[in-house]
Amino acid sequence: MGIIRRRDGSQTVTDETQDRALAFLYRTAPGRSLLKLLVQPWVSALGGAALDHPLSTVLIPGFVRHFQMDLSDYQKETYRSYNAFFTRQIRPEARPVDPDPAALISPCDAKLTVYPITPDSCFPIKQSLYRVGDLLGCHRLARRFAGGQCLIFRLTVEDYHRYCYPEDGVKSRNRLLGSELHTVNPIALEGYNIYKRNCRSACLIRTAHLGTIAMIEVGALMVGKIVNHHGAGVVRRGAEKGMFRFGGSTVVVLLQKDAAVLDPDILQNSAEGVETAVHYGERIGTAQQCSHCLDKQGAV
Repeated sequence: MGIIRRRDGSQTVTDETQDRALAFLYRTAPGRSLLKLLVQPWVSALGGAALDHPLSTVLIPGFVRHFQMDLSDYQKETYRSYNAFFTRQIRPEARPVDPDPAALISPCDAKLTVYPITPDSCFPIKQSLYRVGDLLGCHRLARRFAGGQCLIFRLTVEDYHRYCYPEDGVKSRNRLLGSELHTVNPIALEGYNIYKRNCRSACLIRTAHLGTIAMIEVGALMVGKIVNHHGAGVVRRGAEKGMFRFGGSTVVVLLQKDAAVLDPDILQNSAEGVETAVHYGERIGTAQQCSHCLDKQGAV
């Protein structure tokens, strides 16, 4: 079980039921055989189609009870399928975006861990090492982020599964990478290079306050689709960038060297191997008005 610490200092642990199921899939021979089938995109697509069916609404009450969810933060509507419930929209006032333009905001509701990007462009995630170039699909591009920070936002099934832009800027096109879908639970990271294998969508955003940032959305087991709303163009801080279909998923944000200072509690938690629970639009650090400013950069 992993520890998750809230911003007020209280803490909880990851769901044991999910951990037991993942331990079976990743740590046993029968589970790994089943996993070979489950990670195929067509299986995920089939599961997604089932969750789009009106009969899937029977799953909603049990899900709400199990996770003790408070739905008062969400817009009232009648859900036509489980996926419609899963991608439900929150009331804007329930996720206010920090008004300070110098604040680095969280792009989503998630469990956050921050890692330094080493000179050789590798960073640790639990018991494995991952190259920034694997996430971006380009090791040359990864050199831009040497000495920076890698922010891992891990969404679990009960989280709000829409995400936003952390800063104003000029966005590149979305680049789709990978073909296999794996869970992003820490158990899975023990034996598999999950982020390298997973389906993901990557883009760069040229900003005034944070330099060039990279955003990578990572699909997970039973997530058949990453839905991004925009192609290349101008984007606005706090505006919805996209959403995930059913399942736990991850957003990765790469920052250049000296682009921002993360809040002390997040850095301390990450140093202790503890994830920090954060919310969409919440302040998680301070931009350093870095020298890689918008009007000095080339095309993304």
